[in-house]
Amino acid sequence: MRLRSVLIAAPLLIAAGVGLTGAHGAPATANAAAAPADCAADNGGLSLPPGFCATVFADNVGHARHIAIAADGTVYVNTWSSDYFEGLPPAPAGGFVLALKDRDGDGVADASERFGLSATTGGHGGTGIALWRGSLYVEEHDTIVRYARKAGQLAPIGKPVTVLSGLPVDGDHPMHPFAITPAGLLLVNSGSASNTCESPNRQPGAKGAVPCVEALTRGGIWAYRADKLGQVFSPAERWATGIRNTGGIALDSAGHIFATQHGRDQLGQNWPALYTTEQGVERPAEILFSPFKGADFGWPTCYYDGFQSRHVLAPEYGGDGGKTQGLCATKTPPLVAFPAHWAPNDVAIYSGKAFPSAYAQGAFIAFHGSWNRAPAPQDGYIVAFQPLRDGKPSAQWIRFADGLAGPHKEPGRALHRPAGLAVGPDGALYIGDDVRGRIWRVTYHGLPGAALIDAPKAAVAAAEATPSASAARPSLPAGITPEQVALGRSIYLGEAKGGTCSGCHGSDGRGSMSGASLAGPAFLWSDGSVDGLAATITSGVAKPKKASGGMPALGGAALTAQDVRAVAAYVWTLSHAGG
Repeated sequence: MRLRSVLIAAPLLIAAGVGLTGAHGAPATANAAAAPADCAADNGGLSLPPGFCATVFADNVGHARHIAIAADGTVYVNTWSSDYFEGLPPAPAGGFVLALKDRDGDGVADASERFGLSATTGGHGGTGIALWRGSLYVEEHDTIVRYARKAGQLAPIGKPVTVLSGLPVDGDHPMHPFAITPAGLLLVNSGSASNTCESPNRQPGAKGAVPCVEALTRGGIWAYRADKLGQVFSPAERWATGIRNTGGIALDSAGHIFATQHGRDQLGQNWPALYTTEQGVERPAEILFSPFKGADFGWPTCYYDGFQSRHVLAPEYGGDGGKTQGLCATKTPPLVAFPAHWAPNDVAIYSGKAFPSAYAQGAFIAFHGSWNRAPAPQDGYIVAFQPLRDGKPSAQWIRFADGLAGPHKEPGRALHRPAGLAVGPDGALYIGDDVRGRIWRVTYHGLPGAALIDAPKAAVAAAEATPSASAARPSLPAGITPEQVALGRSIYLGEAKGGTCSGCHGSDGRGSMSGASLAGPAFLWSDGSVDGLAATITSGVAKPKKASGGMPALGGAALTAQDVRAVAAYVWTLSHAGG
């Protein structure tokens, strides 16, 4: 059962506007001749609601994260290091921050300039970016810096000055989305370093720390001044807590603050006696919430169960599979719950006037896509829209943009993953992708009174069948049977034993930004033999060389030595002919 149908029973409103898009985002035949100049023939691969269309505003710009747009239409994009993206063309040379401009009004950028630190000058890139009082604020690794802007110039002038330094960058969530209020309050995310402040991290049955010392500097939103230089991150400025990882922060025109959270992982894998496989797939909810000073949203002791519409006690802190609330009854509730593990990476409030009135002051949310829904198919990889009125949900959310991932909705094979959103001064919506660096510009050309309707679902490739235990392979490791390889593949894909491998390394083993390629010929932590691979799986990887996050011992699953050897044998076949 879909979470959204459990939470809100009201039916979707059917659009009354003139549709411009067909089943997968291509213009409908009857309207194709009338398509405006800033509508691409295929919407750049997007599937959108009727009346909306898109252009590819820019492409291959690097691993684009968050976006900010100036009043003159200049689009600023913060990008991330390419060290974690194997198998893709290298990111463009130059600084990690990019300025783009569409000078001729066709919906495609025709001027660009890169600035800031580059990989060759010691830069790492980042996520957060914002404009305030004519200046551009940018996250660069563990700092937030400020650039001066000058009218008529694409890139900022001069060197940046440091507003905030010392941001934590170790552990599971090193990025720092931020927003600046009109009064100059700089609200910064510091995501958790662990799953639930347990030790060891992500291990079956591991208990949560009491007190959670990590929460002094992680798992919340911190507040600073945008007009003050030389500030240093510390526990004293914690503004709201209990937030495992904030994907994005935004404000509406009335000053209401909104944010998204990446919910915890591995309920089913780490606590199989308390949760069924389905419960592990569908819990906890991803949430849209309204943070305020002193709010506590529950992490790490609690998580939000969208099916029960309440916080419940986490198993690491004595929870019993979602039955008991305990102290979680006092935690601040969210505004909206979304399906589990979809990874909301940004939120933007629609402050423009170009879309139908049903979109006014509502929230667009970029769902980067799941990794922890095995053995169910991975999901997300969309932009959703949540209607809001006076800062509260006013109707059921809709699927606004689909098709970004292409035929495979999974971390390792998705063509694009939404990571950033922004609304331009002309009311267009910009969507950024951090895999191949595509930025879309979405506009509306239907009737102004159209109501909300889901975009058509994009086609997704069918899952590949797992070979039978008796299936012969042309190439097998010495001493390994086809049955062992078949078991290893089932664990790898999450079909058995709570395996989590494919979520980070991809179903084809060719890696994602969360896990290195396993297809060889070179291996990072062993010689690629079955014994070497088994040793790496058993011990885990605390500090990865080419991934954004580490690997817990045994992949965070309860695997026996025989299971580990089976997984290692299957991984061996990925890098050998016939495997």
